[in-house]
Amino acid sequence: MDKEHKSGYVNIVGNPNVGKSTLMNALIDDRLSIISSKPQTTRHRILGIWSDDDVQIVFSDSPGIIEVPRYALQQKMNSYAFSSFEDADVLLFVTDIYEKYTGDEKVVRIMKETSIPKFLVINKIDAVTEEGQLEKIVESWDDKVAFDKIIPISALHKSNIDQIIRMIREVLPVGPEYYPKDQLTDKPERFFVSEIIRESILTQYKQEIPYSCEVVVESFKEGDSRGGPIINISAIIYVDRKTQKAIIIGKAGDAIKKLGTTSRLKLEEFFGQKIFLELHVSVKENWRDTDNILKGFGYET
Repeated sequence: MDKEHKSGYVNIVGNPNVGKSTLMNALIDDRLSIISSKPQTTRHRILGIWSDDDVQIVFSDSPGIIEVPRYALQQKMNSYAFSSFEDADVLLFVTDIYEKYTGDEKVVRIMKETSIPKFLVINKIDAVTEEGQLEKIVESWDDKVAFDKIIPISALHKSNIDQIIRMIREVLPVGPEYYPKDQLTDKPERFFVSEIIRESILTQYKQEIPYSCEVVVESFKEGDSRGGPIINISAIIYVDRKTQKAIIIGKAGDAIKKLGTTSRLKLEEFFGQKIFLELHVSVKENWRDTDNILKGFGYET
C-alpha cells in the first residue's frame, strides 16, 4: 500500500524585523526573501516550497504587521499579513528575544482565537546573554497564548530548523502535491530581480528613501555574448518626489552607478550567470497612497 502524501500551507507571521524572511530562507535552504536590518523589508507574500517524496510544505513569508499604517501601501501590507491567519494549515508566529508583548495586541488576540496548529518560534537565541533569559520569555508567552509548540531558534545560524520541519510534518493533513516537487516558489524571475534591486536600495540609502522606492522590471531577456550566456535586464526605480530622484542618482550619477554594480553582482549570484543591468529613475508622486498606482505595481487586496 502506498504511503499517504501530506501537504499544507504554513504561514510565517509576526512583527517587522524579527527574522521571518531569514527563517523562510533557512527552512527551504535557499534565498527567496530579501533581508535587511531595516523594518518593513518584505512587501508581498512570498511562497517557498519544501518537498520530499511524502510531504510538501508551502511556506508563506508575509509582511511584518504594522500597528499604525501611515500609507495605503502599508494598509495593503497589513492585509497580506492578516490574511495569513485565514488560509493556513499551520501558523509559525515568529518573535525574538528582544520583543515585548502586553497580550492586548491584535495579533495576539487572533492567535488566541485560532484553532489551527500554531507554533511559537523564538528567534535570535544566539544573542541570549543572561542565564534564564530564554526561560522567562517562554513563561511570559505561556501566560498569553496556548501554543502547540514553542521552538527557540537562530534563523541566521540555522539552529533548530530541522526541528521545525519535523514538527510541521507531524501535524500536516493528508493532501495533494500542490506544486511540482522541484519548484521552489510561486514567483516569476522578474519578481526576484525587482526584490534584489530593492534590497540593494535598502542597504545603500538612508532614512525614508528606501521606503519611497518601488522597482519595476521593464525587460528581462536571455541572450548570448562573447563571454557566454547573459541576461539583459532593464528596470525602473519609481520614487515619490523629484528630490528623491536626485538622491537615488547622486552627484554625477555616482550613487546609481554604485547601486547598479551592487545589484548586478547580487543578480549574477542569484541566477548563476552574467547580467547586463540598466537602471532608470522615474517619479510617481504620492504612489504609496494612490490605489490605481499600487494596483499597477501588483499590490492587490
